[in-house]
Amino acid sequence: MNRQDRLHHIQQTTTVSVLIIGGGVNGIGTFRDLALQGVDVLLVDRADFCSGASAASSHMAHGGIRYLENGEFRLVREAVEERNRLIKNAPHYVRPLPTVIPIFKWLSGAFNAPLKFLGLLDKPSERGAAIIKMGLLMYDAYTGSERTVPRHEFLLRDAALKRYPQLNSEIVSIAEYYDGLIRSPERLCIELIADAEAASPTAHAVNYVSVVGAAGDHVRLQDELSGETFDIQPQLVINAAGPWIDFANQAMGQQSDLIGGTKGSHLVLNHPELRAAIGDHEFFFENSDGRIVLICPLEDRVLIGTSDIRIDNPDEARCTEEEIDYFLSMTARVFPSITVNRSHIVFTFSGVRPLPAANAKSTGQISRDHSIEVMEPSATVNFPVLNLVGGKWTTFRAFAEQTADRVLQRLAKSRQMTTADQPIGGGKAYPTTPAARAAWIERASETTGLTNAQLDQLFQRYGTLAATIGADIAANRADGAAEPLQHLPSYLQGEIRYLARTEKVVHLDDFILRRSSLAMLGMVTKPLLEELSRLLGAVLGWSAEEQQAEVDRTVAQLAAQHRVHL
Repeated sequence: MNRQDRLHHIQQTTTVSVLIIGGGVNGIGTFRDLALQGVDVLLVDRADFCSGASAASSHMAHGGIRYLENGEFRLVREAVEERNRLIKNAPHYVRPLPTVIPIFKWLSGAFNAPLKFLGLLDKPSERGAAIIKMGLLMYDAYTGSERTVPRHEFLLRDAALKRYPQLNSEIVSIAEYYDGLIRSPERLCIELIADAEAASPTAHAVNYVSVVGAAGDHVRLQDELSGETFDIQPQLVINAAGPWIDFANQAMGQQSDLIGGTKGSHLVLNHPELRAAIGDHEFFFENSDGRIVLICPLEDRVLIGTSDIRIDNPDEARCTEEEIDYFLSMTARVFPSITVNRSHIVFTFSGVRPLPAANAKSTGQISRDHSIEVMEPSATVNFPVLNLVGGKWTTFRAFAEQTADRVLQRLAKSRQMTTADQPIGGGKAYPTTPAARAAWIERASETTGLTNAQLDQLFQRYGTLAATIGADIAANRADGAAEPLQHLPSYLQGEIRYLARTEKVVHLDDFILRRSSLAMLGMVTKPLLEELSRLLGAVLGWSAEEQQAEVDRTVAQLAAQHRVHL
């Protein structure tokens, strides 16, 4: 069912049990959970799916070791459990990530950390080896007997410098532990939506649809492409608009003051020397100002982040010159011999964490936990609104399950299944060893007629969905589907067409930013955009003028939002 058919169906049906506003990971996770319970549910987003806060993450599936210092033990335990589930359920996008903490002192923070836990101090002194050791012991304990990731270890200075020769020689030791890397958060969201719609004929997700009003039993929606408005009658509404929650409530005539978001920005660098220095490890450390920052591998690039700055309007979130200066200088704390400058930047991104409104003295003290804030029916609307406040990428499944349980209770329905062990998209039937992977690719090659090299590329990008995409390419070989792109030979023409047809692509930037990582990895050129626009346009019915308009729109967006100038 294409977008127009889905919209027509929704307009004809007019009623739905649950309307979800916001297509970030919390809204999408709840959408999937409710679909699997057989609930008729509609998800809308005013832009593309996973284009707001969920697209601006640090690509981490982590337990949040630093939250122990805030006393958020329940959150850390939940996050560690959910990290382990993500590694198991989405192995094509989430993998264990060895993480290094450079340590410059032995005992620093021993007295400050308890004061911070008691709320008597807003900024502790630098954390020394003793405090970090205590935190990692607790962190390992939360993983339990599963051992999805190995336990932590400490290395003294000489052994650490032997392993990482360009590390700052002033360290006293390093700690190594494991978290998880989410290689492509945006694709993970798209596959969650696909799983939900495949599981239930009464689950529908539509992007570029906004909420413009509400009264009585109805919510008024607007198609952002055509400008057409229509009414939906939900039994209840889930507001999962993230940092825009208060804005969405205002659009429905409801006043709320639930969000006190902070901006987090990142840089993506093309820096082979720094990439080689970190290897496949994340370096997670405390900068001189007390801010926790990271340097992380992302394919053959390096991801650096992140800031934590209060902001009122999430639409204004951009990575500033001051933030860039901060990120470029912070690498000198751990890799003083490596020069990093603006010439290495290939992409920047910034988003707003949907944190709860709080009076904390520092942004680091604001809880990263999640909550469901309920607005019962009022004189304005006859349905309840469940606001999903806060949350972390890592804990989206647990948050969605808690939300779905609240919804099921209100609808007088029972849970049919849990998502705890539900594979996601291309993580289904995933071969977990090199030998199993080689055998899988060999079988897929025999079935589709594509080469092993082509199947391996598809597998790296989509996991076991590569078999479905490969079969579609094989079926359309006569139309040039197996031919490589002229300006990006690692992609096939049929691959682009398949994603355009099946993954709700509306604009060219949807593809380069969220159905792929091309823009983030600095692989986009003007000729490539023109080639992609022709391929997408052939599927989506764009005229030559519309194809050029999509290229112009994308070039402008990359410059304004991501500092990419083509």
